[in-house]
Amino acid sequence: MTGKTLAEKLLSEKSGTDARAGDYVEADVDVAMAHDITGPLAFQTFDEVTGDDGELFAPDRTVFTIDHHAPADGVQAANNHNAVREFAAEHGAHQFDVGDGICHAVLVEEGFVGPGDLVIGADSHSTTYGGIGAFGTGVGSTDLGTALATGELWFRVPKTLRFEVDGDLGDGVYAKDLILRFIGDVGFDGCTYMAAEYAGSTIESLPIHERLVLSNMAIEMGGKAGLVAPDERTESYLERQTGNEIDLADAFVSDDDADYEAVHSYDATALAPQVSKPSNPENAVDVTEVAGTEVDQLFVGTCTNGRYEDIKIVADILAGETIAPNVRMVVVPASKSVYQHMLGTGVFQTLTDAGAVIQSAGCGPCAGYHQGVLGDGDVCLATANRNFPGREGSMESSVYLSSPATVGASALYGEITDPREVETKRYDDTVFAEVLP
Repeated sequence: MTGKTLAEKLLSEKSGTDARAGDYVEADVDVAMAHDITGPLAFQTFDEVTGDDGELFAPDRTVFTIDHHAPADGVQAANNHNAVREFAAEHGAHQFDVGDGICHAVLVEEGFVGPGDLVIGADSHSTTYGGIGAFGTGVGSTDLGTALATGELWFRVPKTLRFEVDGDLGDGVYAKDLILRFIGDVGFDGCTYMAAEYAGSTIESLPIHERLVLSNMAIEMGGKAGLVAPDERTESYLERQTGNEIDLADAFVSDDDADYEAVHSYDATALAPQVSKPSNPENAVDVTEVAGTEVDQLFVGTCTNGRYEDIKIVADILAGETIAPNVRMVVVPASKSVYQHMLGTGVFQTLTDAGAVIQSAGCGPCAGYHQGVLGDGDVCLATANRNFPGREGSMESSVYLSSPATVGASALYGEITDPREVETKRYDDTVFAEVLP
């Protein structure tokens, strides 16, 4: 029998079985998460399952965030926020409020997730946690509500698509460009209910904040999970970031003879900066094909690219410059910690001097709720993960997706611009840690 993939090993461990792709297993959940949009329905299901005296399976490993409609943009949103606060307080769960940040940023920064964990979240981008070697996956609110009570959930063990990348990324090319290229090649449904596994010398050299980008957008090609094998870089990052001691003995790597659905190989040196055209992430092209497209709004943020390093890349490009006339830039940090770092290092000042509007930490206009919604005919270039019709506002608007570097370069000229035309920087994992208070 062949060896196992990373996904098969993780689900074997959590189910206590010899799990193989296609098997159905009942697995123990390590961490469960919901937010202000998905939480209320999960709470209702939990109450139906447990009755009046229901208890969470593990309050210390249950996390609720208020990040999507944050601050509240209406009465219903405010009521949902109160429901989250009340449920968390009643059951002793961890709860992060308005301005604390996006669930996927908070869980990593605060040390809730580690290599080898099985993490479920009532949000599709829960695949993010694969960037540190956890099996993170999104589930529906009703499934989450049941798991909150039992600590278990059924899974079909996914097949795995492997993406192998070797070589050095060129100037102006980042993990966001890699994942847009992957999605463009396999299609929006090319990894449906499979795990995307990222490997090769390029992936091993990526800082953790960029690995998280790859895992975050696995769902944009249908992936059930997006996995990077944890290593010493993962260990060092988490220990610096959280102060927790990490034991990689609990982590997993794929076997050399593992069975993959397919293997896609890439030469990193040949990759150009990518842009996904409206209105699907799979519409990825080299930036040169869309260079010159005029934009009305630039959006820097989301659980994909709202980390400090992402925002600093934009600030570096805009230092001493002014955003092009008739263009607005909305910046939304992924967490309060990122926001505070921006203040403490001068990034906040640089961006506001250039003309950017900086919002409190959260999801911002990503899903089209508020804090920068697009109007009819507006064209936006965003560091977000999705660009479906109406995703950030009007059904008559258009959203292009790119890396922070491409957004920063485009801000100078008011049109989509190749980031290789300006000086760009690349940051490792120590940048964020070095400026911690």
